[in-house]
Amino acid sequence: MGQVEATTERIVTGKPEDVFDALADYRETRPRLLPRQFSEYEVREGGDGEGTVVHWKLQATSKRVRDCLLEVSEPSDGRLVEKDRNSSMVTTWTVTPSGEGKSRVVVTSTWTGASGIGGFFERTFAPKGLARIYDELLAKLAAEAAQTAQ
Repeated sequence: MGQVEATTERIVTGKPEDVFDALADYRETRPRLLPRQFSEYEVREGGDGEGTVVHWKLQATSKRVRDCLLEVSEPSDGRLVEKDRNSSMVTTWTVTPSGEGKSRVVVTSTWTGASGIGGFFERTFAPKGLARIYDELLAKLAAEAAQTAQ
């Protein structure tokens, strides 16, 4: 078993604090950003950043569905961390300044992968698939942030 990591990033129009607030809004904004691979979305506790508990199913491939129950924390300025209670997956959203009125958003998911040949395929293909899913989410975030910034 080895650590598997998927990272995606995008420059978004908007001040870092506004972009971060949009990502941390699990009640209103986050559901609008989720691509079709996410289903059964439900905020179970909180709804705004630290202390939020949110559930969703993530259909990573046609055969692989993860049932995620995520605990949200804000360990330091500009970072939002989602720890899955049902697996080893941890997703970290980092928002930093990127020039005047722009933000750099980086999303990184890590988890303990399978061993053997299954693990080889997971380490090879899962990061690319997850990166595509999060790239779509970041595109929706960019469109939302651009509208808000106007």
